[in-house]
Amino acid sequence: MGELTSHAIDFTLGVRWDDLPAGVRHQAKRCLMDALGAMIAGSQTPVADIMRKTAMEQFGGDQATIMVTGQRASAAGAALANGFFGNALDIDDGYRNVKGHPGACALPPVLAAAQLAGECTGPEFLTALVVGYELGIRAGVIRHATYEAYHSSGSWGAIGGAAAAGKLLGLTAVQLFNAMGAAEYHAPIAPMMKGIDTPSMGKDSIGWGCMVAVLSAVMARDGFTGICPLFDDVLDDSWVKNLGHRWEILNLYFKPYSACRWGQPAVAGALNIVRDHHLKPAQIKRIRVRTFEAATRLPSGHPRNTEEAQYSLAFPVAAALLDGEVGARQVLPPRLTDPDLLNLLDRVSTEVADEFDAEFPAKAPAEVIVETAAGEVFRSGRIEALWEPPDTLPSDADLQGKFLWLTGPIIGKGKASDLIEKIWSADQWASIDPIFDGCRARVA
Repeated sequence: MGELTSHAIDFTLGVRWDDLPAGVRHQAKRCLMDALGAMIAGSQTPVADIMRKTAMEQFGGDQATIMVTGQRASAAGAALANGFFGNALDIDDGYRNVKGHPGACALPPVLAAAQLAGECTGPEFLTALVVGYELGIRAGVIRHATYEAYHSSGSWGAIGGAAAAGKLLGLTAVQLFNAMGAAEYHAPIAPMMKGIDTPSMGKDSIGWGCMVAVLSAVMARDGFTGICPLFDDVLDDSWVKNLGHRWEILNLYFKPYSACRWGQPAVAGALNIVRDHHLKPAQIKRIRVRTFEAATRLPSGHPRNTEEAQYSLAFPVAAALLDGEVGARQVLPPRLTDPDLLNLLDRVSTEVADEFDAEFPAKAPAEVIVETAAGEVFRSGRIEALWEPPDTLPSDADLQGKFLWLTGPIIGKGKASDLIEKIWSADQWASIDPIFDGCRARVA
């Protein structure tokens, strides 16, 4: 076992809730709220229906809970379904340097492993969630440094998820080594840009990564052996050595819109122009978006489904200009095919700005230029996505508002408000039952 892998394992097995700095403990609750809200809202999408059915038919059992409906499946099956839910609306948190979503990769394996282990307290649950973020982000950085192609979140999130699940399952150091090695070996090595060029329900391969994470931990517990995890493959060993000292969970971005992060600066810029100049959609002749090359590859045609609406730049811009928001209502039928929205979408064009392309992926800027039928031209100037570290992160109130917006229509506003209060006191839970009880959909 290499020195860096040993350090990662020692951190995973040794860290306790009381060891975490106060800011990290608070951020863990913010992350739980945000990831859980995305999961609850994502449970209402077409892909969620398919994955619920798949989990029940192909991964039957009574080990863990499929969120919102309360159906029971094997731990791997529940992680599979909940993993798809968490990223179904593309409104879950992200980390810039891995161009992906650590929260949706971490929470489903932690939920499943906590139920499989039994008698999991709130502090134990939250600590495992932090482990999932910290190990997953570092695995993502190493994955991208050692592979030429840009791989999706599930390819590295499975490793962090296996570490988090293994901690809750009480794995030994050797078993955890094998769990993370098995997760790396079996994780979906999904070419992300092909998923951008042809959007599909596979999304960021997060659901599959969550399933691999849980299976890897369970198999390692039973004696399965894996390869040496990738932590010793890193070129800059500080990424691993600073575990427990530099907390990357504090460097996440959050998402106010149900859309690919690459398109969100354009949404913010367009809304700023319309608000500042009191423009109505009918006055707009053309909307030009100057941005980095990868964002211009987001499909620009009329979306045929929820995934194509999210992996678009033009659609969320048009939806925001008409509705003032981009959430589940916009990317699901019937709004998805609204003629007025599609007409405005046809006025949006994209072009590569070399100066912005040079900043990507550390930054993801854009500039929006709106031309009116009267011949006026308004420019947003350089703009980045909202809720980005270090300067525009959402407040606790912002995240609470987002949670209510996403979950209120599904579980009811009263229940959603109560769940928010429970999350803020999660470190006092004797068990994690409040999560499952609080997320059940209201009966129509």
